[in-house]
Amino acid sequence: MEKISKIQVKGQSSTTHTFNRRDFLATSLKISVGAFTTGLLPNLSTKAASRFNVLFIIVDDLQALLGCYGHSEMHTPNIDALAQRGTLFNRAYCQFPLCNPSRASVLTGLRPDTTRVLDNYTSDFRQTVPDAVTLPQYFKAHGYETRSVGKVTHGPAAWEDELSWSTPIWRERWKSINKPRSPSWQAFDVADDQLGDGKIANVAVETLTEIKDQPFFLAVGFNKPHLPFYAPSKYFDLYTTQDFKLPTDTNLPKNAPDVASNPKSLRKWRDIPQNPPLSDQKTLELTRAYAASISYIDAQIGLVLDRLEGLGLTENTITVFWGDHGYHLGEHGIWRKNTLFEVCLRSPMIISVPGQQSAQTDALAELVDLYPTLCDACQIPIRTDLEGISLMPVIDQPTFPWKTATFSQLSRGSVMGYSICTARYRYTEWGPRGTHGRELYDYDADPDETVNIADLPENAELTSDLSKRLRVGWRGALPDTYHQTPISQTLPWDINSDGIIDNRDLILVAQYFGTKSPEHPKVDVNKDGEVDIADLLIVAGHFGESVNPEAPEVSFKIPPEHLDVMEEWLTEARLADDGSDLFRQGIITLEHLINTVSPMETVLLPNYPNPFNPETWIPYDLAEDTEVHIYIHNMKGESIRRLSLGFQPAGIYRTRTRAAYWDGRNSVGERVASGSYFYTLHVGQTKTTRRMVILK
Repeated sequence: MEKISKIQVKGQSSTTHTFNRRDFLATSLKISVGAFTTGLLPNLSTKAASRFNVLFIIVDDLQALLGCYGHSEMHTPNIDALAQRGTLFNRAYCQFPLCNPSRASVLTGLRPDTTRVLDNYTSDFRQTVPDAVTLPQYFKAHGYETRSVGKVTHGPAAWEDELSWSTPIWRERWKSINKPRSPSWQAFDVADDQLGDGKIANVAVETLTEIKDQPFFLAVGFNKPHLPFYAPSKYFDLYTTQDFKLPTDTNLPKNAPDVASNPKSLRKWRDIPQNPPLSDQKTLELTRAYAASISYIDAQIGLVLDRLEGLGLTENTITVFWGDHGYHLGEHGIWRKNTLFEVCLRSPMIISVPGQQSAQTDALAELVDLYPTLCDACQIPIRTDLEGISLMPVIDQPTFPWKTATFSQLSRGSVMGYSICTARYRYTEWGPRGTHGRELYDYDADPDETVNIADLPENAELTSDLSKRLRVGWRGALPDTYHQTPISQTLPWDINSDGIIDNRDLILVAQYFGTKSPEHPKVDVNKDGEVDIADLLIVAGHFGESVNPEAPEVSFKIPPEHLDVMEEWLTEARLADDGSDLFRQGIITLEHLINTVSPMETVLLPNYPNPFNPETWIPYDLAEDTEVHIYIHNMKGESIRRLSLGFQPAGIYRTRTRAAYWDGRNSVGERVASGSYFYTLHVGQTKTTRRMVILK
């Protein structure tokens, strides 16, 4: 299956330079110096005629619950048949287990930290990465007719994206569902095309007939098995609840941090009990409905594949089938998506290239690899700004030595979680360096992720190694046979260009505060013409990131003399906070850095807020390990409350998560009156007193 692609050498119109697939791989990680927009792309329609077509099938919220993935209880004959003429990837993973971020990543070929699309509602990749060239946009520029039918993208681009598609997107308008009045599942005595996905299949079939005589890229996105689990009755008739097994473990893994769980659940639906957990009967009932929805989608995919075959196009069309992420059916006591567990990150993916040998592979793959893979298979030059690599070597040879890890991420409020998956382990950090929790699972010993072993002493070296690999990122996990071109460009927030984002970059930005058109080219990170706290927060939000395995260790050390400046940064940051995940992550980083300072002396600091009502925080610095007590008394010297904080190590106790907290009550729980009060820090033989005011 070795194919030869010919790329015209710039400036030599009559000369071609021959590249095989390995050459493409060798060039696919160079970073573009300039934006490569559609207006600059060549029109290659005359060359497209000899290339493969692409049928790009996306399914929403799909766990790998398919016959071809070893689930004999499932009725999925059409997807199974596709697997029989393609490559089934047993270990393909999404980059973000949520519709919009995952699809934006696949379609741009960029990872979520680059697209900055981190939720379903507020992020539009056309705004966050305006110079990105999408997969269909790139094929369109190379002479393909590009069409979108059904749910292909999410968010604003789901309805209109003239750059990507040759004609307007076809998709039914989204209809709001009153969940408290609607069941989570329902069997309808209707024909397939009376429900939404049947209509999508019909339009896809019609579109194939319309575009059959020209090179095409047809994307077809199906809605189910997304909730609610609604499908025609005949697909429910394929199953009974006895066909399915209950999850092995319905609890969060032992020792796992709470942030690992998805707080959202099914409970808004009319038929879902309000008090967890779901009964075994309800779990099996929902699993049956989910399976029926999958079989319904399988039938619609069959209609599209049958038309492709009927038009004589199968042997000239690459067919790709993928789910945007996995799905929980009660595993770990969780339903739906939005976690960094295996069942949620593992995405079903099948790629069928005409002429290939069918196979299954355990090679680690990522959805972000789809873009370069299709370029490679269709003999289109692989763009140099993509953040995945072509899977064609694995399709050619399923046991080909490949990536050593995959990478996924998820934002949980203001906390970002990053996860690395190797052949044996999954390691996850929540917050910078795992400040909100770490997880480690050994799939050889514990395939169902029942016990988090990250904090076991015997795993200290392993977790340290995986943490380093997580920070190095995807470039450090490329196969040994992959000849990566040296990275010629650092991350935009690596201000000093040393390969790691750390406190040295923060200090550089701060040195230019208030400067317009600064001499340093990178300190105006957001390019708004002025260096301010927003630029510093962006850098802080990416603290610890690196694209260079040889970069120095991240520096957390803040000299004590910079502490007051850091406090000023943090105050400004809280005032500038726009609520975005990146700003919140930046604030968390600043708080963490302040907490790492080793103070030179023990100091009691002004409480905040002051005046206050009804609560306040009392910050202090400790120069040595000691027992800490804070006494509160009134103007007469009478004791009001004692805050016994116990033994505390030397450090900074200034942020709300570390400072002493007083709720404005006395020792018997009564609210104290307005007025002035004193608070005294007792540390060893030292006593320090300050004044505070309650205003009601």
